[in-house]
Parts: sequence; structure tokens; C-alpha cells
Amino acid sequence: MGKNREVIVKAVVAKGRQLTQSTHTIRPAHTPSSVLGAWIINHAYEAKKKGKTVEIHGQYDINVWYSCNDNTKTDVATEKVTYKDVIKLKYKDENALDDKEVIAQVIQQPNCTDASISPNGNKIIVNAEREMLVEVIGETKIVVALGDEADDDDDWDLDVDDEEFEELNPDFLAQGEEE
Repeated sequence: MGKNREVIVKAVVAKGRQLTQSTHTIRPAHTPSSVLGAWIINHAYEAKKKGKTVEIHGQYDINVWYSCNDNTKTDVATEKVTYKDVIKLKYKDENALDDKEVIAQVIQQPNCTDASISPNGNKIIVNAEREMLVEVIGETKIVVALGDEADDDDDWDLDVDDEEFEELNPDFLAQGEEE
């Protein structure tokens, strides 16, 4: 085999990263006078590899605190939003084996970048953004160079010497059959 060995290892074989900006329309129970605050909570997602992409299916709740009745009362409108992001992968190893394991990490949790009342005055427009990183784990083959002091396969002394033959019990098999 020489001074190199081929080793099968699990490694990151592909990566992808994506910043997504989206716009959502919230329908509050009352006609809004002004937006007092907006935030996103309860983010959950799951990622699956599809071809040379990773699909992330997720959801989160958008909460908008707003005033109504000519700024005399306040209320909170909540809406659950679902999304699907498709992240393209950049392969480091095109010959990877078994590349179905996906690790998805949130770089930036979904957050509101802007919230305003729609032109017709009865809805609230929320702009949001989120950023995800995905890594695909697969088996790949690497070649490891062994140092100069490494033994070649031919140098391994796997022969049985005379001392080991003398220690063998010739009746070993015969004893097992008698029982």
C-alpha cells in the first residue's frame, strides 16, 4: 500500500447561506391609527436537501402593537406566517457519498425591519428579514500521507514463529468435541 492511506470520513461537503427579506400584511381587528411596535416570536423551521439545494420550511408569529380609535386605545394584532426558503448549495466535494444529513443554523432570527399602515388605512404592512446557513454532511474519501517512519504492509510480521507453535495445545479441539 505504500506511504498513503485512503480514509472514509464524514465531513461538510456543501454549504449555503441566504438572507431573505419578506413583506407581510397583517389585518388588525380595528382600523389602526399608528403602529407602536412590531416583533417576531416563536420561530421554528426544518430543513431538507433537494437536489443541489436545501429547502427550509418555517413559521413564526408576527405581533404588531398599534393604536386605534384616533389614538385613544391600543391593541395587539398577531398573525402566524409560514415560509419556504430555497438555499443553493456550493459543493466542496462533488463526489461525496450519502449527503442527506443537513444542519441548518439561524444566523439572524426573523425580525421586523419596518411596520407601517397600508395606503388604504385598514392593514399593517410588516417588512421582515432572516438569514440562514446550511451545511450538508456526507461521507467522502481523503488520502492521508504517512510519515517516513511508517511501516509498510509488507513489513508487518504476521507470521507465527516457532515459540508460538510450541505454546499451542494440540488437544484443544478434541476436548471441545467430547463434551
